[in-house]
Amino acid sequence: MKDVLLRQVKVLDPGGPLHDTVTDLQIVDGRITKAGAKLPKGQGEVVEIEGLHVSPGWVDLRAHFRDPGEEYKEGLTNGLDAAAAGGFTAVAVLPNTAPPVDQRATVEYLLRKGQDHAVRVLPLGALTKGLKGEQLAELYDMHQAGAVAFTDDVSPARNTRLMLLALQYVKNFDGRVMAFAQDAHLSAQGQMHEGVMSTRLGMRGIPAMAGSIQLARDLELLEYTGSRLHVDVVSTAEEVELIRRAKAKKLNVTASVAAHHLLLDDGCLRGFDTNYKVMPPLRDPAHIEALREGVKDGTIDSIVSDHRPEDTEHKKVEFAQAAFGMIGLETAYSVANTALKSRMTARRIVERFCQGPRAALGLSVPHLVEGEMAEITLFAPEHQWMFSDKDIVSRSRNTPFIGHRFTGKALGVVANGQVKLNTI
Repeated sequence: MKDVLLRQVKVLDPGGPLHDTVTDLQIVDGRITKAGAKLPKGQGEVVEIEGLHVSPGWVDLRAHFRDPGEEYKEGLTNGLDAAAAGGFTAVAVLPNTAPPVDQRATVEYLLRKGQDHAVRVLPLGALTKGLKGEQLAELYDMHQAGAVAFTDDVSPARNTRLMLLALQYVKNFDGRVMAFAQDAHLSAQGQMHEGVMSTRLGMRGIPAMAGSIQLARDLELLEYTGSRLHVDVVSTAEEVELIRRAKAKKLNVTASVAAHHLLLDDGCLRGFDTNYKVMPPLRDPAHIEALREGVKDGTIDSIVSDHRPEDTEHKKVEFAQAAFGMIGLETAYSVANTALKSRMTARRIVERFCQGPRAALGLSVPHLVEGEMAEITLFAPEHQWMFSDKDIVSRSRNTPFIGHRFTGKALGVVANGQVKLNTI
């Protein structure tokens, strides 16, 4: 346990007793023991940073840690370190590993391996056995073991009846299905967003309707079953509108967007840099504007890292052969804040990292209250800085953001009796 005194911090904690105040916070043995002005220095570290803000701990709904099976790209512990650097106190880990997380034993493995870290592991179970889309996995068994939701990641169920059964089945235990909105046939062999830029670059495009057609199906199934659905990494204007209509009909649906989809457009691919190759692909400016508006009006509840580590052998190749994905845990907040700061308050942006993801998983918000265990994110929303190679905590280096200037920085976490801080 590490004691710490946080000096003159601005608290963003809607619904908590300290919300919108500037105060000192004393944390002893992992617990908030005192809040007030000019608290005396105790035995622990004193943290005093200009513009320091705190909020209840952030949750990332979508990260790939490659553990088990491909730890040379990213191990679980290393990935949790990257999450702490990005300000996350909990992270949902995708199931497409080797072997996949499609049974109780693998869920228990992840929880056991991550139990002593400051950042909590939230295992996502596979929706189907082996992620093959043929037969439902042991969903209830994994739920009992600690899986927080179920997804086949970027290989969504093509079989409509299977998706229907999944939504019906999880109702029995208040489970949650995560849907990746993309029709596999329409997107097959696509390399980037289908549009003017893909034509100019001579690359096969992935049309926006590949997402909206699949999502429309899933939302119809959701309405029919009355179940719960989370839509992962929305990337088009049509998807935003479909979710907006579904929410207007009071369907139990939540949605997320990857931080990089709020800042980067398909024009970034002019240089054929494979670090910009992601799934779903970077869209054109009109779609990005719709995504930003969706985040602002609450249609999109959560912002995620979509952290997907890849080694050099899978990225330093010809564009068509390169793997999709970029790392994002260390930069997610900075990217989103830079993209949204002109249209949203710091509080509203933080809600997309804290309250939104927690609501999607049915997790409570750990308000900052004297006597309670600390689960806190530290950040500076106005801090100007440049991301460099030394800021990468992940084992892989596949990011396009080295040398990019941002407004807003995550400064670390206080959680599980531990303090993990970045330099500023």
